[in-house]
Order: sequence, then structure tokens, then C-alpha cells
Amino acid sequence: MESIEDIVIVGAGIAGLTTSLGLYRLGIRSMVLESSESLRVTGFAFTVWTNAWKALDAVGIGNSLRQQHQQLRSIVATPTISGKPSSERSLKVQGKYGEHEMRCVRRKLLLETLAKELPSGTIRYSSQVVSIEESGHFKLLHLADGTILKTKVLIGCDGVNSIVAKWLGFKNPAFVGRSAIRGYSDFKGSHGFEPNFLQFFGKGLRSGFIPCDDQTIYWFFTWTSSSQDKELEDHSAELKQFVLGKLHDLPAQVKAVIEKTPLDSIISSRLQYRQPQEVLWGNISRGSVCVAGDALHPMTPDIGQGGCAALEDGIVLARCINEALKTKQGVGEEDEEEFNKRVEMGLKRYAKERRWRCFELISIAYLVGSIQQSDGKILNFLRDKILASFLVGLLLKKADFDCGNLTST
Repeated sequence: MESIEDIVIVGAGIAGLTTSLGLYRLGIRSMVLESSESLRVTGFAFTVWTNAWKALDAVGIGNSLRQQHQQLRSIVATPTISGKPSSERSLKVQGKYGEHEMRCVRRKLLLETLAKELPSGTIRYSSQVVSIEESGHFKLLHLADGTILKTKVLIGCDGVNSIVAKWLGFKNPAFVGRSAIRGYSDFKGSHGFEPNFLQFFGKGLRSGFIPCDDQTIYWFFTWTSSSQDKELEDHSAELKQFVLGKLHDLPAQVKAVIEKTPLDSIISSRLQYRQPQEVLWGNISRGSVCVAGDALHPMTPDIGQGGCAALEDGIVLARCINEALKTKQGVGEEDEEEFNKRVEMGLKRYAKERRWRCFELISIAYLVGSIQQSDGKILNFLRDKILASFLVGLLLKKADFDCGNLTST
């Protein structure tokens, strides 16, 4: 069985759904293929910085999400060696694009909000793409169930192991030698924490605790992992005890967050990133095919910009496609060759606009992670006494960015 689509987006994650919704707001239909049976919410929550709120406002869902998540007041960074706060930096400061804004957003709620805004039938579940081939101006997508889809435009938002990224020539993301355990704790009542982002670092470890609202807290723990640690990944009870053992010096109130976390709300993953030079010189787009989100820029979570950058991608990509498809006769009223040329130019514009931004975010995230998680005496001293405030300032600087609206006017 073969069907024809104008635009197919592979992956119903943050980048895929934002791109699809952006296109829909501009009057352009797309189909989103998701390999799972429902929306995937791996990761529980993530930090949404100023730049990401601008993207959410651009697709019209920012205010509804703001009402369900607390605005964070400050970042409190504490070295675990001394136990004394080394830096408390207010997040309510003025930036180039207005006052900074940071909240910890539940991933499930974000994806559901994006999906609900799309027309019924946009997302096609249980649709795993297993191979891609060219057929004239079209791309043929072979699905695991034997279905073949023919599309004029193919957008890969299919995560770190993206089949579309491989088709474009990207290598597999590299393991950085560190792993992360993430958890989500619902207190079913007030948790008693102030709306601050608490960070603890030192001894080669880093952890963070961030309220989503007055009842729930998202937390993470990263460490330099060994081959033996990989055996922990599928055993939540052992992961929980591993974290508690490593963070035994933390305040009792903080450790209680981990203790109260249900086993089904704990996951572990190895941290990966795309080599920055590959983003700088690789094929972000080729012809009528491109990638966005983690398919383009997998990065370490050390500056909290992975999901934020995916939201930016969706806005920029929808805008570039819309501008490319505008004709005097209307969108799409032209022959296939002309359509293909316009799409190719639009995707090249998108790639040009996102290339340096992605290169910069990947590089800085890797550097910040290396500094924050260092176990060297000299670097520890410099980080605790001098660099802590600078690093927080760097997070704010990278969030002080505006990807623009869906239309350029």
C-alpha cells in the first residue's frame, strides 16, 4: 500500500510536534509519524528557559503552560565538599529580549498540549520508519508494518538515533563518558521547597532539584560512569539506592525527594552529543530533507538547552518552509520541480540559521559539564570560588535568544 503526503515529519517529540503545529498555524498540513503507540514522555520534565518561552508563545501555547508551572526565582549552586552555597543568582533579571523566565515543565503536559492543538489524524502512531529511498522528487518511507509512504518533504525529528540523520550522512552521536539518572516526585501535597533551582556539584558528581509546581519536583544526577554501571540502567530500585549512596551528604529535605520518588519515575541513560564540527560542516538539509531537535543537535544536559533548542528549531523550520512555499498563485500551486526548488531553498535557509546556534550550544554544554563535574583539585577550587557565578551567567546568556515569530513580518 502506498500513499502520498506533502510533508512528513518523523517523530512526535518536542521538535516534531512544534514544527507540525507551526506549519498548521500557517495553514500548511503535515503528517507526523511516531514509532510508539502513544506520545513518549521519557525524561519526565525539563527546564524551559527564556528562549523556549518565546518559541512556545510563537505557536500560541505559552500562557496555558505558564499557568501550570512555577516561575523559578534563582539558581542556588552548592559545592558538596564545603556544603556552603557558592552562588545564588537571581533568574528575574533583564536580558536583551526582556526579563528572563525559567520554569521546569512536565514533558508529558507539553507534548499533550502541542498534540491537542493539531487537527485530528495528524499524528500517526505505531509507524516506525525502517528505510528511506529516493524516487524522483519524492522520498519513499518504508515502515515496519510494510506500508510505503511517498512524501515531497521529509523532516527528521526522530531523536538521537535518527534514521533521517543517518540518511543525510551524520554519524552516530558520541558517548561523553557520563551518565544521568532522572526522577520525578509527586508529593500529593506541598513539598515545602522554594521556587529555586538547587544544584550540587563536586567529587565528580552533579545533581539538581527543580520544582515544577508546589507539589512536584524533577531531579537529576550525573556522574562519570563505568561499564559496570551500565547494568544499573534497567533496575530502578538499584538506581535509587545508587543515587542515595552517592548523595549522602546532601540536606535531609533534598534526599527525601529521591526517597519519595516511585520506582517507575526513575530512569537512567548514557549522555551523548553530536561532535560540534559535524553540525558546522554536515548536511543539516539536502534537497527536500532536513533534521531538527535531537536528530540534529544531541547535547549534554548541562545548560538545559536541548529541549529549548528543539522548540526553536520548530519555529524557524516552519517559518522557512512557509516562506519558501509562498507563490503568487498560493501555496503549492506549481509544478513538482519548482516546488522542490523552493523547498530546497527554504531548508537551506533553515540550516544556515540554525547551524551556528546549534554548534555553540553543543560546545558550551560539553564545556560546562566538564567544569561542573570535574574532580581535579585546582579546577574544583576555581569553580567553587570563581567560576560558579560565571557559569550561571553563561546559562542566562545562552537563554537570552529570540528565534522569532512564525512569520518574518
